[in-house]
Amino acid sequence: MQRILITGMSGVGKSTVAARLSDLGYMAVDTDYGGFSVVDEHGAQRWDVDRIRQLLDPEDVDVLFVVGSDEDQGLFYPEFDNIVLLSAPRDVIVDRLEGRTNNPFGKRPEELAKALADLEMFEPMMRRSATHEIDISKPLDRVIDEILDLVR
Repeated sequence: MQRILITGMSGVGKSTVAARLSDLGYMAVDTDYGGFSVVDEHGAQRWDVDRIRQLLDPEDVDVLFVVGSDEDQGLFYPEFDNIVLLSAPRDVIVDRLEGRTNNPFGKRPEELAKALADLEMFEPMMRRSATHEIDISKPLDRVIDEILDLVR
C-alpha cells in the first residue's frame, strides 16, 4: 500500500484536492473533518494523533491519501511514501481565502493575518520535508494528474 501525505498552508486547496481524489475513487481523507482533528486548550485545531495512527493502517486499500496539515505531522513522515506540498504565491492564497465557500477561516482580517504569518513561518519547514511540491496556481485537473503520477 502507498501512503501519500498532501499538505500545505490554509487556502491552497487541500480540501478541494481531497474531494476530487475521492470523486475519482481513491481513499482520500481530509483530516479537517471526520473526527481526525480536535480543538486544543488554546482553541487551535490539532490532529488527533491516535486517530491518525489508526487511519494509516487501512485494510484493502492500494493507495491512501491523507490530506491536511498539523504541527505534529512530522511524527508521521516515516509512514508516508511521499509528502506532497501544495503551494501558491501569496496573492493567490489571499484570493482563495477571501473567496472560498467551504471553510470560513481566513475571511476575518485577524484570520487572514494569521494565515499569512503561518505561511511565512511554516511553509519553508514543510518545503524542506516534502518529497514533491506542486504549485496549485494551475488548473485542478493538472494538479490531480501530478499527484496521481506519484502512484501510477
